[in-house]
This record gives sequence, structure tokens and C-alpha cells, in this order.
Amino acid sequence: MTRYLGSRVLQAIGVLWAAFTVSFVVLYLLPSDPVSMALDNAAASGAAIDAAAAAQLQARYGLDQPVLMQYWNSLTGAVRGDFGISIATGQPVTEAIAAAVPSTLALASFALVLALVFGTTVAFLATYTRIGWLRTALLSVPPLGVAVPTFWVGLILLQVFSFRLKLFPAFGEGGFDHLLLPAITLALPTGAVIAQVLAAGLQTTLRQPFVEAARAKGASRLRIQTRHALRLSSIPAFTIAGVLVGTLLAGSVVVETVFSRAGLGRLTQTSVMAQDIPVVQGVVVLSSLVFVLVNLAVDLLYPIVDPRIVGGGRGGRAPASAQDEVKAHV
Repeated sequence: MTRYLGSRVLQAIGVLWAAFTVSFVVLYLLPSDPVSMALDNAAASGAAIDAAAAAQLQARYGLDQPVLMQYWNSLTGAVRGDFGISIATGQPVTEAIAAAVPSTLALASFALVLALVFGTTVAFLATYTRIGWLRTALLSVPPLGVAVPTFWVGLILLQVFSFRLKLFPAFGEGGFDHLLLPAITLALPTGAVIAQVLAAGLQTTLRQPFVEAARAKGASRLRIQTRHALRLSSIPAFTIAGVLVGTLLAGSVVVETVFSRAGLGRLTQTSVMAQDIPVVQGVVVLSSLVFVLVNLAVDLLYPIVDPRIVGGGRGGRAPASAQDEVKAHV
């Protein structure tokens, strides 16, 4: 287990480094930089541009240095937890991200709960019911939920529940009423994937010989599905739930834009539009860190969900990674 944890930590460090490096390369390859963009906008509005002041701004943010030096300075700063100063606002990047995290955390957490409830309910009912048309309808819900664009769902919810029925506020932040529609929008595609994977796992498990043995002993269908099949079938869905936490953060960019919520999504959008490199890199590293921590936690919780998955050693097998579990069960 110690070797396993060590290897997973090294993998996590590699993922963080790769995410930081890719984001830096992509942003560096853009045809302009944020200082030049700001100066161009000022020139377009008729303001006079001082060449000395422009050079001073370039030097302040290190944009006049060779690209390798910029990369090294950014990387060493990120290792210390210092992502520099926002070029667009002049605010420290860590402060900007810290101010945006609570709103996105509340949205993503609520959306994950809704996705788990929605996905588990649909999968359970689809594999439990004996009504053919109902089973077909329920099994058709997950592909539809995955295929529908997130922004379209958000716009439909706004049109129906905010503008027509006036049950929920359309924009802004506040209490539960402001959070429900964005959370549903974000939860739908995630819950659809969970339902698809869990339903496939339940269908496979219910065909296993031990299910027939349980039926022969007089166990009811409900007991078989809840006490035996559901737990064994939850490993791939459990894995998918961990992986999709990262997609919840990515989906918050669209959802927070549609519902005008301040959070990491809006911060990312405005930073990308302004080519605010330090802020974008800070958000990328934070998202990558959340992703690797959640997947590490999922891997460590496997033995609790299924005791057959034990640490590597005499008489056992090492816990598979999240990706390996998905490949083994889907």
C-alpha cells in the first residue's frame, strides 16, 4: 500500500506539471500578450501610447524575458504557491481564486449530489422494473442527457422556470433558489453518465450465478438488487463519479456564464478573454489538483465499497486505478 500511495503521488505530481506546462505553452503560442492587447485597446480609443511605459509594463510582468525564463519563473513560483499578479486587475492570483472558489464549490457540490441521486435512481428503476416500455424509456434518458448541450439546458430552464413561471430568479447569487437551476443544469450530463454506467453494471451483475443462487434461496428481487447487485455494480459508477468531478469544474464555466454567477467559471472566462496568463494557470493547476485528489480518494475507498479489492501484498491484489476500473467494468 505504501508503494502504491507513493506511485499515485508521483503520478499526481506529473499530472500537475503536465497541466501547468500545457497551459503555459498554449497561452504562449497565442499571437499576442495581455499588455499588448491593453495597449491596442487604448490606442483604438484614441489614447496616446508611451513606448517607455509599454516597455515598463512588459518588464513588470516578465513578458520581455525569453520564453524559457518565463516558464521557469512561473513554474518555481507555482511550486511555492505563488502564481503572481493578475495582469488584468493587478490583484494577486491566489486572492482572486480564493474569492471565486466558495461560489463554485457550492455549485459543484450540490450538482454532484443531484447527479448521484439522479443517476442512481434512473439506473435502479431501469433494471428493476418489469414494464418493457418504462425500462426502454429509462434506459434512453442517459444518452439523451449526455447529448444535450449544457448551455441549452440552462437556457431552457431559465425560459420556463424563471421568465414564464417566475419560480426562481434568473441571475445572480443568493440562497437555495439562486442555486437550484444552475445545479440542475450542471448535474444533468454528469448524472446521465453515472446512470449509463451503473445500469450497465447492474445488468451484468444480475446475470451472475450468485444472483440465481439468491433467488433459489427465496430472496426477493428488491433484496437482491439492493443488498447484492447494487453494491457490486457501483465500482465503475463510483469511479466515474470521481472522474466527473473535474468535468463539473469545467462545466461551471458555461453554467456560471449562463446564470451570471461569480465563480471560477466566470473568472476563467474573463481571464482567457484578456489572456491573463497567471490567473489562467492558477485555475488550471487548481482544477488539476482537485482532479488528482478526488481520484486518489476514490482509489483508496475501493476496498470499502468492495472488500475483494485489497492492498497489494500476499494474497491480495493492488487497487486498480480509476481508469483501470472503468475499463474492467464497462
